[in-house]
Amino acid sequence: MTVAKLREDLAVRASAGEGRVAVIDIGSNSIRLVVFNAQKRAFLPLFNEKVICGLGRGLQSSGHLSKEGVKQALPNLQRFAAMARAMDVAELHMVATAASRDADNGPEFISEVERRCEHPVTIISGAEEARLAALGVLSGLPDADGVMGDLGGGSLELVALDDGRLGASQTMPLGPLRLMDIAKGRPKKALNVIEAQFDKIDWLPEIKGRDLYAVGGAWRNLARLHMEQNGYPLHMLHGYALPRDDAEQLCRLVAGLGKRSLGWIEGVSRRRAETLPYAALVLGRLLRRCRPARLVLSAYGLREGLVFDHLSKPERAKDPLIQGAKELAVEHARFANLGGALVEWTDPLFPKEPPKLRRLREAACHLSDVAWRDHPDYRADQALRRALHYPFMALDHPGRAFMARVALERYGGGEPTPDLEPSLALILPDERRRARVIGIALRLAYTLSAGVPSLLKKTSLRYRKGRLRLELPSDGSIPSGMTVEQNFQSLVDTIDAKDGSILT
Repeated sequence: MTVAKLREDLAVRASAGEGRVAVIDIGSNSIRLVVFNAQKRAFLPLFNEKVICGLGRGLQSSGHLSKEGVKQALPNLQRFAAMARAMDVAELHMVATAASRDADNGPEFISEVERRCEHPVTIISGAEEARLAALGVLSGLPDADGVMGDLGGGSLELVALDDGRLGASQTMPLGPLRLMDIAKGRPKKALNVIEAQFDKIDWLPEIKGRDLYAVGGAWRNLARLHMEQNGYPLHMLHGYALPRDDAEQLCRLVAGLGKRSLGWIEGVSRRRAETLPYAALVLGRLLRRCRPARLVLSAYGLREGLVFDHLSKPERAKDPLIQGAKELAVEHARFANLGGALVEWTDPLFPKEPPKLRRLREAACHLSDVAWRDHPDYRADQALRRALHYPFMALDHPGRAFMARVALERYGGGEPTPDLEPSLALILPDERRRARVIGIALRLAYTLSAGVPSLLKKTSLRYRKGRLRLELPSDGSIPSGMTVEQNFQSLVDTIDAKDGSILT
């Protein structure tokens, strides 16, 4: 089948706007295949595999792609394309970045890739690479404010972000493979190149006090190292945040270490050990230039940006956390998705709730029945783990801990297992009581309704002037009882109400 025919076939299959979507990313250091479950706001990776080939190794000196890298990349790319077809994707994007667009033999390499994979490859410009990487960050962190930095093997892309909107951008030849080639073992030479490139950007000081969003495998390895060295309890890179001082200290440490020393440190990939000091050098200088409040890791970048870019405007405007929670609820709920009704039912308990906290409550309500299939003795633990570890988009680590505490209380409360207790400590102190209130209220709601929306709608909560009332139907169709009274009293005690009563 010709490339043109394949393009036409994929376009027809994608016209429905649904189905799996695959991205094959041909980078300067690694190649990767990611298959996403659907073309919708809360997309999830069904499959994710990378191979570090080092296509851009030696490019600065030779002007050509690495022979060994090409030899390793071609069969793996052919395999990736075959796997994507086997997964019956509706849309397949093959894109190549800095090494392929800068190398003299880049066009020749891409032609061979297209011949073997029977699919077109788009060599994207630096500006387009920056735009897509920034869109990827916004897909997972919609309100990002500061600057996105995407460090690949051959280039660095920077994009200013203004509360979820794209601003000025810049692409620079500052990838670790390129810097290694320039430095020839002399880090100071690489440092001079970095500083000269940053001198060209006049808007970096505007980022002061906001956030720097880091994208790319090398910077993820730096963050993983920080996690391991500090015993951070939640091993999830997306949303991991470091104060600037901590990030700068980490960069100084790693930039001064050699490949052998880094290779023995837990949390550092052996394949990344050679390039990591240069990645740390770039990040350290960038932190000094823009002086952000925090370094925030994003697991989403160019590949996710490609998917996000192809969504309709209405779909892109949806909240990915709420959409993801709803979809999980539809898949797991016993009778119907009770989430919306639970939000309304618990509204009286939170009369002046900030939008950020209401959003977390809404997500928690949608997730409140996901563990019913588990054994009763393990439901609380399983619900907690799902809320804490599920790959939700647009959810920071304190938010995960908040939702996990809600899930624990909804299924009976008690103390978490010792391995999870440190993760729950990530909840912001003034939100711990709120999480407990929501969880106990949800437990009461399920005691009354058994998860059936029509039953819940016959009941209501009233909370005025410190007095809590639970109103049941006067026809006796939902009578009170010991379990109802116990759960209601737990709620009264937790919100510290003056008194509580059950009315029929």
